[in-house]
Amino acid sequence: MRTSPLHELPLPATLPQHLTLRQRARAASASELAAIPWLRVLDDAHRQLAIAQLQIGEAEVGERVCRIGKPANFWFGVVDGLLKMSNDDAAAQSITFTGVPPGGWFGEGTLLKREVYRYNIQALRKSTVAGLPIETFHTLLETSLAFNRFVLNQLNERLGQFIAAREIDRISDPDLRVARNLAALFNPLLYPGVGGMLRITQQELARLVGLSRQRVNEALKHLQERQLIAVDYGGLRVLDLEGLRRYRP
Repeated sequence: MRTSPLHELPLPATLPQHLTLRQRARAASASELAAIPWLRVLDDAHRQLAIAQLQIGEAEVGERVCRIGKPANFWFGVVDGLLKMSNDDAAAQSITFTGVPPGGWFGEGTLLKREVYRYNIQALRKSTVAGLPIETFHTLLETSLAFNRFVLNQLNERLGQFIAAREIDRISDPDLRVARNLAALFNPLLYPGVGGMLRITQQELARLVGLSRQRVNEALKHLQERQLIAVDYGGLRVLDLEGLRRYRP
């Protein structure tokens, strides 16, 4: 039997080593199902098929949901928490591709081609992650027009996101790097679960943008002075998303 990537994740020392993320998986609660955006576009029959196969796991800080080189057997989404997509441990220079906040689903391109993962997905904070088995994913693609449209929109939006990410890699100005990364995390199509408030610490944001926490703090102050964001306890609110996207120091 082919092993799911969920079976092979290393666990933090605080958890019993024999309990993998896959073994800790459970059925989704009603509130968790309500947080999965694509379920709402399905008809009743397809929705019930998906719900019967969906699994929920609680990823601890530092735990990997996907690992480079492992078969893609699940389509994953974030119900709550924050994940990081990167090529850590690859032979090439380490790059963080994006953060994945609540409402975000990822890996559809890899599942479509039935390839291995070319990136790692790691929890930056304790996160509730949903997984849909690959065969159910393909069944929905083959039988649900609404699901097809959702996945197509995801792929189109993500292509634009990764093109923007390449541009961000070339930006040397710290304030601009933070602004562009924040705008990406508030993408309403890719991450509908974020809404107007993103729960993220300055240290977590620093890990995503590749800057020190101190420099991220300075950038956030400058963006707040421009009335583009508001720094709240435990997170950030975007006051002007278009202004954040167009920001220039």
